[in-house]
Amino acid sequence: MDIKNRRIWQQSCGDTDRNYSKVCLEWDVILNGPGSYGKLPEAFDKLNRELSSRKITDLRRFSSEMSEGDLVILRIGTKTAFGIGIIVGDYGWSDLFRDIDGWNIQHYRRVKWIKKFDSPKKFDTYFFKQGDTTQELRQKDQKILRWLQDEVYSINVEDVSVRELPFEDGYGQVSTDEISEYLFAKGVDSTSINSLMSQINELIRIAKWYQKFNKPSEHETVAYLVIPLLRALGWTPQKMAIEWNNVDLALFKSLPRKDETLQIVVEAKQKDNSCLTAISQAENYAKKRRGCERLIVTDGLRYGIYIKNEDVFSLYSYFNLTDLRSNHHIYGCFGAKESIYAMTPEWDEKHNNAFRADV
Repeated sequence: MDIKNRRIWQQSCGDTDRNYSKVCLEWDVILNGPGSYGKLPEAFDKLNRELSSRKITDLRRFSSEMSEGDLVILRIGTKTAFGIGIIVGDYGWSDLFRDIDGWNIQHYRRVKWIKKFDSPKKFDTYFFKQGDTTQELRQKDQKILRWLQDEVYSINVEDVSVRELPFEDGYGQVSTDEISEYLFAKGVDSTSINSLMSQINELIRIAKWYQKFNKPSEHETVAYLVIPLLRALGWTPQKMAIEWNNVDLALFKSLPRKDETLQIVVEAKQKDNSCLTAISQAENYAKKRRGCERLIVTDGLRYGIYIKNEDVFSLYSYFNLTDLRSNHHIYGCFGAKESIYAMTPEWDEKHNNAFRADV
């Protein structure tokens, strides 16, 4: 494949805290945001009042200047690349990409990935251009152009297909009433459910207040958001240990508190930081305690629940206190109902026949 006469872009897929390259490569897309105001160009009137002129220009590039047949390099920062692709079709907007680890990046373009690197390609600092999410490469960027030509020279583009996106129909809001009914069907008694729903409503109010006015510290996140939710789910103070053996929050199935009785490791991050990237740290703690079957990563608003299956922790469910959803097709995992139940002391994979990733 010859890159001559093709327009070439570099597209960011996160930052030093948040990496969503896997989503882009798995679903054959590139993403941009914020997308919470809706599709472009209709949303520009609202965005002009909220965003800088530089970000508006960035979104215009993404939505109207990119075009079918252009080449795109998927990267983070100035020295890491994850893939090379060809843009397919027109700009689109989809609620499937709402809340990708806390970011609303519903603006998308389909990409035929002609090269996915098994391990991220590393270069010298500032190999790629610093700055906006979407940037066009110029002829003066000769180092990048020579590398790009070498990478794609022998590729037959016709051998590569684009994955179909899932339907959005099953990606709707979940009410607290639906969560209550789900928990009742699982055998949770009505008194506990009513108490839990009351606590969740209070936590939603606190979380929305934090979103609007303040960013709590990690300690405040644990004290005012995480622990109250876990208490409402049935965890007693005796079975919860804060900062236990380098674990942010340890949950025990029985006393005394020791490695053999550890049931869940909770890794907490400061609000608005990526919570899903905390899985590696949580997993390192859990591997040292063989009895640990669940991991929870959270920033106080968003929760990712990982379940151990044959010694591997996989994302089972994900939910956002301020945006309760039924499932997350893009992550291939469940949503709010299953998350809340999976965080209870009583949950056991053996009586949860719904553990699968084809949601």
